[in-house]
Amino acid sequence: MFGSLTMRHQLRPGGAGSETVARTINFFAKPGPSRTVGHVERELPSGGVPAYLAARGSGVRSFVLWADEYRGARVATVVTAFCEKGVSVYQVLGAHGELLCTVRREKAFTKGLRTRWTVSGPGAPDVVGYKGRIIWWCVWWLFSPLVPLFYLASLLNGDGEPLRGPGRIIWREGGRVPLQYKAHGKMLYLHEPLLDPRAGAGLLALVRSFDGRLLAWDRGRN
Repeated sequence: MFGSLTMRHQLRPGGAGSETVARTINFFAKPGPSRTVGHVERELPSGGVPAYLAARGSGVRSFVLWADEYRGARVATVVTAFCEKGVSVYQVLGAHGELLCTVRREKAFTKGLRTRWTVSGPGAPDVVGYKGRIIWWCVWWLFSPLVPLFYLASLLNGDGEPLRGPGRIIWREGGRVPLQYKAHGKMLYLHEPLLDPRAGAGLLALVRSFDGRLLAWDRGRN
């Protein structure tokens, strides 16, 4: 395995204001220690948070990864290149605007039963992944009338992790599995060096932003 990426939200002692970026994306590759790829946050339009949330509902996303928590230098940017009728295309750009990778998301029931994620790097073949396995979606749909009760039980138990639909994504190409996202641990695994850590961080930020209404990291109103 080449490495893995995870998103962390650092709690600030005493509470820090919006002048710092507390959410990080970290890369780990054996045998070395983990390192921070960037500090990630939404890149807000001129209308601020309300405008971002309004556009977000149609699939628009805009993120920036900073080299440090004080926004000293830009590491990467995630922009929306196209968004219409359940199909969205995003680009992960480097510090100088160079293309690191392109991500295409096709919403469930747009062209298939499951949400389809296609990732392509410059000069590399497309890799395609589907959210969840068909069998687990069938189980989810079968018990969907009981989902509100499951949510309530989760809140009463205070475990902080509400029930959600299948979220694992396995990207394949020619019998290979270069990328995999495991919803249980919320980690993106880079099984091959198809993407550099900056592109992988952008992909992880995108996938996690579609984590559902209760878990998506970019839905906050502050």
